[in-house]
Amino acid sequence: MSITDAPGSDDAARDKVVIERTYRAPVEDLWALWTTKAGFESWWGPAGFRVEVHALEARVGGALRYDMIADAPEAIAAMQGMGQPLSHHTHGRFAECTPCERLTLVHVIDFVPGVEPYESTIEVAFAAQGDHARMVVTLHPHRDPHWTRMSVEGFRSQLTKLDARFAA
Repeated sequence: MSITDAPGSDDAARDKVVIERTYRAPVEDLWALWTTKAGFESWWGPAGFRVEVHALEARVGGALRYDMIADAPEAIAAMQGMGQPLSHHTHGRFAECTPCERLTLVHVIDFVPGVEPYESTIEVAFAAQGDHARMVVTLHPHRDPHWTRMSVEGFRSQLTKLDARFAA
């Protein structure tokens, strides 16, 4: 079962979640936002967070390492309220990378208290549609439904950055 950007669904905690967007932009521009340091840093992370990329090797097996940093007052307060650090080093790899068509990111989830690190997968398909680009993102579930919900909420939040960018 998959869900197409269905907010508030309990199924989102157990199943893959599919989020689709179409933007007035060349598919190459969307691709660059996922596969270049400058592009990734320009939008990755939920509202109130930013990233600093240390390695982004857009090829199969290529490294992805960055720091996720709370930088807005409300995000800083929320992290402090949960007893979490304001910055977290994140790492993963590109498991699939077909330019302007598909990519798969595999992140190592190593921040869940009392849980051994595990991998989480994000698949992205791109398609040119005239002067628009379609992006279909599939978020795979985490081991715990709570972290799946958090992942989906965070991803939807960071997509607002792309929505704003391409709304102009």
